[in-house]
Amino acid sequence: MSIHKDNATGKWRVVYRYTDWTGETHQSSKRGFSTKREAQMWERELLLKKEAKLDMTFESFYEIYVEDMQNRIRDNTWGTKTNIARTKILPYFGKKKINEITPRDVRMWQGTLLKSGYRETYLKTINNQLSAMFNYACRFYGLNQNPCKLAGSIGKSKADEMEIFTREEFAEFLNCLYDKPESHLAFEILFYTGMRVSELLAL
Repeated sequence: MSIHKDNATGKWRVVYRYTDWTGETHQSSKRGFSTKREAQMWERELLLKKEAKLDMTFESFYEIYVEDMQNRIRDNTWGTKTNIARTKILPYFGKKKINEITPRDVRMWQGTLLKSGYRETYLKTINNQLSAMFNYACRFYGLNQNPCKLAGSIGKSKADEMEIFTREEFAEFLNCLYDKPESHLAFEILFYTGMRVSELLAL
């Protein structure tokens, strides 16, 4: 690898070689670093990723995880996983070294989620995604332990049972809306079609 400054733009560039899955060697580069230090930090992370060392940041490890897993999981499931990772996990753990994330760190992260007002089943899903990444690191990269297992889980696997109106109860409820025709119609559509509120609002 080598680091150069582009005199025309004043930006720094990292030139590096890599070997693809066929064993063929290629050369590539990463441009646009404002300082030499930024370029050196990126170069270091790249080397850690290539050597599969867990001294890398969680953000770098996630890139490895994505590269391996995205073709092994159905598209719609993968979309859910990546959305959770980008919005709920990487903002908190992204800059931390993966081998330095402790059960206490995970507990503190869980605490922020518990204050968010998310559904119990969604909390469980978010926590499971982080745990799956650590399991992957344990299985394939020699991480000693999954801190999520020591931290414990949050949320519920199944939603609480819902209470649903009987026809008689719903008719009585509608009587309270006799002077609000739009609301009356909206609730009838929801009741008889099973449509979600978001779907009704879209109409």
